[in-house]
Amino acid sequence: MEGQLQILKCDTCFLNNNTRNTVKFILDNWAFILLALASGGMLLWPVIAGSAAGGIPAHEAVQLINREKAVVVDVCSAQEFATGHIVGARNIPLTSLEAELPGAVKNKQQPLILVCQSGARSSRAVSQARKLGFEKVYSLAGGLKAWGAANLPLEKT
Repeated sequence: MEGQLQILKCDTCFLNNNTRNTVKFILDNWAFILLALASGGMLLWPVIAGSAAGGIPAHEAVQLINREKAVVVDVCSAQEFATGHIVGARNIPLTSLEAELPGAVKNKQQPLILVCQSGARSSRAVSQARKLGFEKVYSLAGGLKAWGAANLPLEKT
């Protein structure tokens, strides 16, 4: 053993070889790991924030309605629509959107705001409307809950 470097083994160490290798890998590649986590977070942010399908806040929806004469379509069921909806909104349930939307909204260049109670169904409806050729399609972020929280008017039928 002369002239050789001897590695002492600690009997009280609680890390096995696999754990040591994992810690070494993390320490050697921390920048790449951080980059992967950051890019993954940026990809997931729209989904987490609820704006994956182009959701717009209530104040922007009001501007589209007033300035560009946007058409508001409520994709809730008829029962939900009757309990309260945006003034002037048309009711086309999500289940029949593909069949009824082209007949209800003729101008496909006109802005279209899709609404539901929370924004989840209207986000799904955005992709259906785009498949039908509508260009300016938006989902109301937060749905009617956000509209009501902004103290904007609702009507009942």
